[in-house]
Formats: sequence, structure tokens, C-alpha cells
Amino acid sequence: MSAAPESTIALQRAFAAHVRDPLHTPAPADVAPRRMAVYAELCFNNIASLLAANFPVIRTLYDEAGWRELVRAFYREHRARTPLFTQIAREFIDWLEQRAARGAGDAPFLVELAHYEWSELALSLDEQDIADCAHDAHGDVVDGVPVVSPLARVLAYRFPVHRIGPAFLPAAPEAQPTLILLVRDRSDAVRFLEIDALTALLIERLQANTEQSGRACLDALLQEIGRGDEVALRESGVAILRRLREREALLGTR
Repeated sequence: MSAAPESTIALQRAFAAHVRDPLHTPAPADVAPRRMAVYAELCFNNIASLLAANFPVIRTLYDEAGWRELVRAFYREHRARTPLFTQIAREFIDWLEQRAARGAGDAPFLVELAHYEWSELALSLDEQDIADCAHDAHGDVVDGVPVVSPLARVLAYRFPVHRIGPAFLPAAPEAQPTLILLVRDRSDAVRFLEIDALTALLIERLQANTEQSGRACLDALLQEIGRGDEVALRESGVAILRRLREREALLGTR
């Protein structure tokens, strides 16, 4: 296939530049203004609608003008590395991170909130299948060797992203990080659960474990953090193992 002539390439670049920023970049001279305007608006509205669907909480934080301004800036400034619509949300987060590094003045929690909202989409599109993970679904995760779901994620944030909305806009991080367990279950439903540090550490240990029982992993963890003699905490840990099983973060045993 022969390469496109320079004149065609120049026209395509001028066309794309105007679509990205119609207020500041002139349209190609040989394209009817009305048609150009309709095309530019359709492209922008597609991106705005896609981002609003992927980031519904963030959308509620802006009025119509503010939302269009934010999306327009993304559309104008960002050079996506993928043509796939399913990846545009990740590109939006990358752009928000770049804005934060430049000191754009966005809400301090915006990048983390965007990541939190995107995580549900990312996990829903994950091609891993629980059915491909060998396990005994009826096994005892306390006294057997637990199998952690490949569709379980532990997320850590400085802000309580799961509580942010128009009525709650924190100006600074909380003293302790917010830890959230994200799981896609056997019905492909994605669910979030706020967890404590012990649960997060236990999940991390179980993910690397192939031989020890859930109880042994828990005991080893409690010894490491200097709380191995606390009977109540050990009982709480056993309850955590069972709750993780109920949430399908643990699928069963080996």
C-alpha cells in the first residue's frame, strides 16, 4: 500500500486539530463549516458521555459548564495511546495525574476518586475466569489452604473515596489510609468493601501462600506484627477469613 500524499496527511491533521479545539483552531478551508461543526460536536459529546458513564460520581461534582470545560481540556490536551473506547477511562486518569503534577488546581482527591471509579470498569473487563482457577469450593478456608480469587483487588487511597460526593468534598487526606477490597464474584457482579489494615495484610499473605492453612497464615501474621498472644484478635482474624469466603475473595481451598 502506498503512503498517503502529504496534502492528505496535512488535511487530516488540520481536521483533527479543529475537532479537538474548535474554538481556537481553524477548520480546514475546504470543509463546509456546518458539517464541520456537527462532526466536532458529535465527537465531543461521545467522549463526554463516555466519561460521564465511567465516572458517575465525578460527573455529579460539576455543573454542565464545568463538566464540558473539563472534558474539553482533556480532549484538547491529551494524546491517547490507544484507539479503544474501553481504555479511554484509563487515559483520562493519566491526564488527571498530569494535571495534578502541573498544579492545575483540581480537587485534591480527584485522581484517587477517578481511579476508584475506573477500578470497577477495569475489573469487569478482566478476562480472567474463576472457573479456570482450580479449587475446592466447599473447602474450609480456616483449616485448609485458601485460594484467593484472581478477581480480588485491594485498593489503598489517602482519601475516603467511597464516601465522596456533592455533600462530602474533603480538602485533605485522613490520618489513616482508606483500604477497599474490590471483588468480581461468580455472577460477574463487582462489589466494594471497606476493610481494615489486618484484612489487607492477610489477603496479601494469602495471595503469596501455597502450602499453609488460613489459620497458620493468620497466626504468622499476628506474630509478625507483635500481637500473636491476643486471643480476641485471632478470633477476629478467623472471622475475617470466613467473611472473605462469603464475599468470594476466597474461592475455597486447594
